[in-house]
Amino acid sequence: MNFPEDFLHYVWQFKSFDYNELKTADGEDLNIIHQGFLNKNAGPDFNNAKINIGETIWAGNVEIHLKSSDWLKHNHQTNPSYENVVLHVVYENDIEIKRIDGSVLPVLELKNRISHEFIQKYEKLFLTLTDFPCIAQIHSVDRLIVDSFLSRTLIERFEQKTNAVLETLNELNGNWDETFYRFMARNLGFKVNALPFELFAKAISQQVYGKHKDNSLLIEALVFGAAGFLNDNFVEEYPRRLKTEFQFLKKKYNIKPVEVSIWKFMRMRPQNFPTIRLAQFAALIIQSNHLFSKIMEIKDLVELRKLFENLPVNPCWKTHYHFKKETENVSTQIGKTSVDNILLNTVALFLFAYGKHTGTQFYISRAIKLLESLPAEHNAIADKFTEAGVKIDSDFASQGILQLKNQYCDEKKCLSCGIGIKILKQA
Repeated sequence: MNFPEDFLHYVWQFKSFDYNELKTADGEDLNIIHQGFLNKNAGPDFNNAKINIGETIWAGNVEIHLKSSDWLKHNHQTNPSYENVVLHVVYENDIEIKRIDGSVLPVLELKNRISHEFIQKYEKLFLTLTDFPCIAQIHSVDRLIVDSFLSRTLIERFEQKTNAVLETLNELNGNWDETFYRFMARNLGFKVNALPFELFAKAISQQVYGKHKDNSLLIEALVFGAAGFLNDNFVEEYPRRLKTEFQFLKKKYNIKPVEVSIWKFMRMRPQNFPTIRLAQFAALIIQSNHLFSKIMEIKDLVELRKLFENLPVNPCWKTHYHFKKETENVSTQIGKTSVDNILLNTVALFLFAYGKHTGTQFYISRAIKLLESLPAEHNAIADKFTEAGVKIDSDFASQGILQLKNQYCDEKKCLSCGIGIKILKQA
């Protein structure tokens, strides 16, 4: 008996056992009119079942265990919530169970009704140690079924991410522009400098930039000053001017810069240095203040991309990776892959979150359409699914795959997975 209780949930839900001439442990005839609905909350495993035992039709709940004695181990005998259980379904009936009122609880034993071959197929499929259990079978599942479940996992993934957005939104008293600004900053830090960018965004409000939207030098001074990069003595004119301006702005707005030591440069390509990313961030603010409001109005992917392309990055950065070292031919624009990353992780997320928060399906649909328009993200997880025969042709699918792997494959929740259920039915 090398299977979890969830396996019996599956067997009962889909009648994957010999249900001809059923009898209870007491020898009474038993007929399943309706097996009930799986309950994922506290209480009996299946609700609203309808069972015919002898000459009586019972309507109520069904509880499932590997052994009938598990009823006592789980203390159901003292829990009134289980008084309405009309049938105890077990793999092995090892003890008689009575309700609180003393009546014997009817039991259906499945031990000799589930084929040994079916159990073996389950163990082979779901107890594998590979990265994802159905690696050898998923190619045989109809694409419509795979795509349908990936749609579900994609929604799950974005709903989880939406919780983080709404927490920040609540912290900022419902200010969507400021919330977007913080997430946008974190996204520009990508994995390595995400936290420093987040702390930097908290150090200076977007509203401060808005007061100087017509003066690019002051915005650049605010960005690099709040990020902690203007504390040195500089030789070149540009950083010296930034430092001078920031000394005044710092006092005016009571800005507390982050420690420059938190920024990471090691083992990074120079075009990904935080100084370059900050220069791009400053240019983005200069070009599009209150960016979230603009994004809410733009429906076309090409137009969305334009918000992050051809940014007015200060010419200094064409010959510098940081203030004190001059170089040549520096790329100052955000690359296409990075723009796609921003559209995925910030723009699509905020459209989805705003739609969820306001109950507006229009914005949720726009988020999904955007994901379907973006090319699939390439990563080790998506590549393994592709090699196994899954077609991943958009960011919609690749995000669904990540959720599938993290929340179902890694947790061995194959019996809660539409793909896993289909494979087991085929077995």
